[in-house]
Amino acid sequence: MQKQRVAINSFQFGEVSDSLKMRTDTSVYPASASKLENLVVMSEGSVKKRFGLKHIHDYSITFNASYPEQSHLFPFVFDNNEEYIISVEHQKLKCFRLLSDGSVSLVSTLTADASGASLPFNQLYLNQYTAAQYGDVMFICHPLFAPRVLTRTSLTNFNVSTYTFDQRADSKKTYQPYAKFQKHGVTLDPSATTGSSITLTTSANYWDTTLHVGVRVRYGTNEILISSITSPTVAVGSVLEELKIRLTVLDPLRTIDTSTTIEVTHLDHGFGGGETIVFEEASGVGGITAANINGSRTVGSIIDDNTYTITAGAAANTSEDGGGYVKVVTHAPTADWDEQSFSAKRGYPAAVEFHENRLVFGGTLSEPDVIWMSKLGDYFNFDLGDASDDDGIALAAATGDVNEIRYLYSNRDLQVFTASNELYVPTYLNQAITPTNAQIRKQTPYGTLHVCPVSIDGATVFCQNNGKIVREFLYTETEEAYTATAISTLSSHLAQNPKYLCVAHSGFGLPDSYAAFTLSNGDISLFSSNRAEKRASWTRVTTDGNFGSVASVEDRLFANVTDSNGKLHLCEFTGEIGLDYYVYGALSSNLLDVSSAHSSGTVLDVVATDGTTLSSIGSFTVNGANKIDISTFSGYGFTHAYAGKKYTAKLVTNPVDGQSRSGPLTGKVRGITNVVVDFTDTRSANVNTHTMYLDDSFTGKKEFRVLGYSRDPKVTIDQSDPLGLQVNGIIAEIVY
Repeated sequence: MQKQRVAINSFQFGEVSDSLKMRTDTSVYPASASKLENLVVMSEGSVKKRFGLKHIHDYSITFNASYPEQSHLFPFVFDNNEEYIISVEHQKLKCFRLLSDGSVSLVSTLTADASGASLPFNQLYLNQYTAAQYGDVMFICHPLFAPRVLTRTSLTNFNVSTYTFDQRADSKKTYQPYAKFQKHGVTLDPSATTGSSITLTTSANYWDTTLHVGVRVRYGTNEILISSITSPTVAVGSVLEELKIRLTVLDPLRTIDTSTTIEVTHLDHGFGGGETIVFEEASGVGGITAANINGSRTVGSIIDDNTYTITAGAAANTSEDGGGYVKVVTHAPTADWDEQSFSAKRGYPAAVEFHENRLVFGGTLSEPDVIWMSKLGDYFNFDLGDASDDDGIALAAATGDVNEIRYLYSNRDLQVFTASNELYVPTYLNQAITPTNAQIRKQTPYGTLHVCPVSIDGATVFCQNNGKIVREFLYTETEEAYTATAISTLSSHLAQNPKYLCVAHSGFGLPDSYAAFTLSNGDISLFSSNRAEKRASWTRVTTDGNFGSVASVEDRLFANVTDSNGKLHLCEFTGEIGLDYYVYGALSSNLLDVSSAHSSGTVLDVVATDGTTLSSIGSFTVNGANKIDISTFSGYGFTHAYAGKKYTAKLVTNPVDGQSRSGPLTGKVRGITNVVVDFTDTRSANVNTHTMYLDDSFTGKKEFRVLGYSRDPKVTIDQSDPLGLQVNGIIAEIVY
């Protein structure tokens, strides 16, 4: 029988899939584990028990399998002293303020907007909502309702309003996006150029009897507000401004020597010939006076989509271009008309983001692949204007696929995550995005699940649409393009069907950043990355219940958690205490009030302190007054206590392997005889069922003698006591 000592010095690659059991040849194998539960991988490679879950708020909501999503959390940060967590719920919104002493206070609950209307938030789609916040304002979006604006009016007060676009001072023009939704060749025929009840007749069925009411359409560039629908081809509306078109081309009139015919350059005119139109403000050209041009004229022949002819009142004496800036008044049937992009009929933006001082919307039901950017610094004005540098921008991701935009993310560039591809709008060196240089570039073909991407370690992490792979969207200088490398390959079992995602920078009191993925099975997967050191790890977080939405504010990580009784709680990962849903407070006559989180009859685990030492004193049942009574420990001088549900931290190594003279020991029957574990600040632990329990925290190496033979021998370290645990490394002695 031979012996061999095997060192496991690091767990920097976290928990890995069972499919790596035979990959003893890789550098990953000796620096990973087959299970890391409720442990956090530290930058040094050690693992430490995660923070407990401090109870913050009882939503008074009981789990309903038909509506599993009851709250979607978003961070709201004005500055370091004014930070909030926003909970969007079914027809409700709650605002929690993060106070400087570490506590969290519910400061506002809203069930209606500023006009008194009910909030449109629906429990069927809460996980799909997107939000972007700047200063005192947050925009909340989903394709089924008009964007809502959450505005902070004071430290403790908020209100919600419906997003409205800016208008011209006379309210006759709204600075909103418009688009052509009609089939090619369908014309619009207004009955007059002015009036409050004109008819609008289309050459094919177009109008929706209910959803088009209140919508604005444009005839040329003039708006008409729809007031009612008579039939699928006839609507009634009010002309907000006389149907008058200013031709965009300077000097659009071309005369022909000795002829009364004038060629008119009118871009996308949409006329068919024979329409009566009125010219205004044209100047004389080619010897024809202004009086013989302005006034009522008939469209003659159609030369092309941008040119037609009229007959002037006199003949020209030369051929030339002129006319200055010309206006045409008409209500003739034309194909040059469009409709507002955002409405109950066409849907509303699915995605929202701030980028380069513009508010950016992306993807509606009718235009799923379009991005709209506001005017520079004017977040309620999307007017395209004359394409000046500060004008609004509209871009279509016309890449050959239908790119249903789900998320926008402002990073190095404006990154665009769709159901089928990843794209981006490039940011140029020393040059802002403008209407003349903006473009969308297709990059990778994976598609994004309904989980909002986040940035970690310089890359944007997103969940592939198949719900099985997590990737990082990263620009590489060598390829001058974005790549989307899978980062969950080694731990694919911890990336199955994510629902929510956030990143806590320097989370759990450690220097690294941790991405928290809530999975459909109710667990959380933690991912950390350090690209400079080529280190990445996955671990799992479990609790007595199921995790829901997660959100972070700097290094603070919050989670919605449904306990085993089906009650939904808002909790924060905080405090080196091994309890979930815990309540902390001062003891009064040996009683701890837990009424904020727990009801009578609930069994809780209690950790008490005399101000110096934490002591796990067992389980207690909440009494009829919703208090924990620890009077049996009255002589111990305890002044404060924690009460909650304890959880188990567990480390299971990969099969401990080695190398013999005849080759690897992989698959050979072998046993573990001795295990030496290096601990830091640890009170208790079980090592292959051998228990260590100390009165004081221990730092150093402990030896455990164990037995057992297997083809895959492992070291298991676990702790269910609500106390500290940190494992820095293991030395295992194997015999074969």
